[in-house]
Amino acid sequence: MLEDTRETVRLITFLNTEDDVRAGLLSRSGAVIDLSVATPRPHFDLSDVLHLISVGPEALGWLRDVAAREQSTQPLESVRLLAPIPRPRKNIFCVGWNYLEHFEEGAATRAVPVDLPEHPVFFTKAPTAVNGPYADIRIGSGITRKLDWEVELGVIIGRAGVNIHEDEAMSHVFGYTVINDVTGRDIQRQHGQQWFKGKSLDGSCPMGPVIVTADELDPADLRLTCRVNGTTKQESNTRYMYFNIARLIADLSHGLTLEPGDIIASGTPSGVGHARKPPEFLQPGDLLETEVAGIGILRNRIVDPNRVA
Repeated sequence: MLEDTRETVRLITFLNTEDDVRAGLLSRSGAVIDLSVATPRPHFDLSDVLHLISVGPEALGWLRDVAAREQSTQPLESVRLLAPIPRPRKNIFCVGWNYLEHFEEGAATRAVPVDLPEHPVFFTKAPTAVNGPYADIRIGSGITRKLDWEVELGVIIGRAGVNIHEDEAMSHVFGYTVINDVTGRDIQRQHGQQWFKGKSLDGSCPMGPVIVTADELDPADLRLTCRVNGTTKQESNTRYMYFNIARLIADLSHGLTLEPGDIIASGTPSGVGHARKPPEFLQPGDLLETEVAGIGILRNRIVDPNRVA
């Protein structure tokens, strides 16, 4: 068997030293490759990750070539990483109750029993919830007193489709990223089954640090971990998903067109704060670390913008 020599593509968005937003790659050595100065220069927009995703295989081939050359690199410490897609065109599609243990721990907090779902439970987070992989989460007690964590595998759509068959669904995936579906539980409960408000607080969707292309990972066998101040709160594997990614895409696309750059947060395992006994919630000063093996780690500090240091 011939060895696969294709270069790994890890897409990023960053601010350079002049505070200009740039699309780039994270190289094998951990350096930043600025695509705006890479050669040869193709005809597509090199400053926008969303555009590169929408171009498809042509752009991906060029990105592999650039990654292999490792040209025009700069130290990672010299830039500020943003979410790979800092401003999605749509809300982030999210999935509730997609790990059996998480469903069971949530059931213990509900007064009325709920049967396991026959179909995925979908909700969304607003584009303004997106936050950087190392940015502060600036949500104070004046907004919510029950700020919770949820490590998730993020799925990035690369090819448009509607009524996508489950057997073809994975061919519509561009890549994967790390997401934490940070949630204001008290706000979520105030609005009943309409989870949108409690899930869409500004800065409540840290994402990144990279997008790894779909051919580099097996999404059915990835370890997920969430830590608060170094203490592990969630640890599981995507093999325990109740609905796999292909099923999620098939159900979501039924009568609803998915487009390049659309983001799906695929659900969280057990260990969330509100289901613990006693419940635990994020506090100002806490360091939230969110990890998916093979992709990377988010590190976000919780900050109350109204609290005087």
